[in-house]
Amino acid sequence: MTGTASNGGARLGKSPLGLSRVGLGAWAIGGGGYRFGWGPQADDDSIRTMRAAVEAGVNWIDTAPVYGRGHSEEVIGRFLDGVPVADRPMVFTKCGIVWDRQDPTKSTRTLHPDSIRAECDDSLRRLRVECIDLLQFHQPDQVGTRVEDSWAALLGLVDAGKIRAAGVSNFEGDPLERCWAGGRLTSVQSQMSLIDRDVGATVVPWAAARGVGVLAYSPMASGLLTDSFDAGRVGTLPEDDWRSRDPRFQDPQLGRALRLRESLKAVAARHGTTVAAVAVAWVLAWPGVTAAIVGARRPEQVAAWAGAAALELTAEDLGDIETAVVDSGAGSGPVRPAPESGAGEVGDGHEGGGRA
Repeated sequence: MTGTASNGGARLGKSPLGLSRVGLGAWAIGGGGYRFGWGPQADDDSIRTMRAAVEAGVNWIDTAPVYGRGHSEEVIGRFLDGVPVADRPMVFTKCGIVWDRQDPTKSTRTLHPDSIRAECDDSLRRLRVECIDLLQFHQPDQVGTRVEDSWAALLGLVDAGKIRAAGVSNFEGDPLERCWAGGRLTSVQSQMSLIDRDVGATVVPWAAARGVGVLAYSPMASGLLTDSFDAGRVGTLPEDDWRSRDPRFQDPQLGRALRLRESLKAVAARHGTTVAAVAVAWVLAWPGVTAAIVGARRPEQVAAWAGAAALELTAEDLGDIETAVVDSGAGSGPVRPAPESGAGEVGDGHEGGGRA
């Protein structure tokens, strides 16, 4: 199943990688025990979930070393071992966040060239593959490394045959421009949902103007825009589930998000689908968005959003969703997908809870 531009649903930037419009996000399957964990997970359930996603037509999985401090990659490696090479999904992972092995609450964002190369080798070992399809910087460096040196090291891994393509995640503003200037920037991965809409006015048009692919993560807002989530669910979240501490899962933000979710039910009913699928389809409706990264921990969760790639929202749908967003007061940013002209202005990067 290794993707090429000829057999995938969408080409990722100017690379040969052909992607299904939705990919499986493996953040949650890393489990708990660290600052941004999702609580305990059953590895067998995670493997069944990956199998269900592939059977539903998903041809790529997105992960990162810091998800479970290596555990997400290890579980993916176990899954890949049980799949014939020709049928394996592509694997995208990241580098740049190195965890403290004594204190699970601490990590360092470093893009030093030596660290990039060491992290790549560690990921190859955990994933049990000889080449990573896409390796992205996870977040901007915070230890003083010049981004040009970091980017040159990442491209060196392409030249060495250890990765097929190079990209960035959670990059905006000057660091993103400098990676672009270094050449061969395949992708930028950004948080985007009906609640997190800001990149629709900045990163998305910027990338579209340059032929850079956009991977939108958390299109269901980490569960808020799903059919079953409610206020009572928050109280049952494990202590090591990052959402139990995040302001978006507390009032007043929680109430606004749930009002928006309720309003989406009418659009979902019109199409005989789920709220989750509508939320993902809205992100995919943006010109310039290549594909969306959608998380799941159980096979039935995959079934809830797998149809989003084929769901075409009408002008009536988009108008109703726009009204719902405005009336709910949830989030910020543009409220309706619209073609953008020009290069787009790229805003400054920022930190926030729940950044994958």
